[in-house]
Amino acid sequence: MKRAPGRGRSSTVVGLVLLAVMLFPVYWTVNASLQPAGNTLQGGWFPSHPDLSGYVTALRDQGGNLVTSLVVSLGSVVLGLGLAAPAAHALAHFPLRGINLVLFGILIAQMVPSIAVANALYGAYQDLGLLDSYAGLVLADSTAGVPFAIIIMRSFMRSIPREIIDAARLDGAGRLRVFRSVVLPMSTNALITTAVFTFLFTWSDVLFALTLTTTDTVRPITLGIYQYIGAHTNQWNAVMATSVMASVPAAVLLAVAQRRVI
Repeated sequence: MKRAPGRGRSSTVVGLVLLAVMLFPVYWTVNASLQPAGNTLQGGWFPSHPDLSGYVTALRDQGGNLVTSLVVSLGSVVLGLGLAAPAAHALAHFPLRGINLVLFGILIAQMVPSIAVANALYGAYQDLGLLDSYAGLVLADSTAGVPFAIIIMRSFMRSIPREIIDAARLDGAGRLRVFRSVVLPMSTNALITTAVFTFLFTWSDVLFALTLTTTDTVRPITLGIYQYIGAHTNQWNAVMATSVMASVPAAVLLAVAQRRVI
């Protein structure tokens, strides 16, 4: 049955309206970042005379925090994939006992509230000297990414035909060689997908950064924005410029990896 032309047009209009509503905060953030310093409520709906002073201030005050977020996020991706990929391969292809119990434990770990993990880590980090350190934030943020990565990659690796793995074993490849030369190349999409989401988990984290850092030595951009609002309420263009800068890496990553994720 053909859909009525009027119904199709109305669905398109509704979709465009919903899209405009969802994208309006993004537009207003960019617009406010190009306004002169002061109250953004006094700014126009369109920056007829764009002012880049907000970006200059944001780069001066938050440039180091942006680099910190990149280092911590990339470190979490590397650590997360390094732990999750072998674990997913073992759970998908090795004849292990209690796999369902292990998977249930991974799901439970994914459901533990981050505040509970952060509070537990604070005491341990204080004893180990990991507070205010890149390594501490990488380890903490990986607690959210590793369980998710294991679940996603195991599901994908189970779809790899067993005959391919058996053929590689018959050719003399050991388990490590099969994993490195067969399983990983065939799991590229799953690796990229988990890397993207691990990066986004870490990039948007505020709780671990707020709990596990006590000085300005290691401060991610999200925590920088959180503290920036209270300290610079009269420079909303700089605050909004920082928000735009913090959104660009995640947006670029999603745009580049979109085909792989789909």
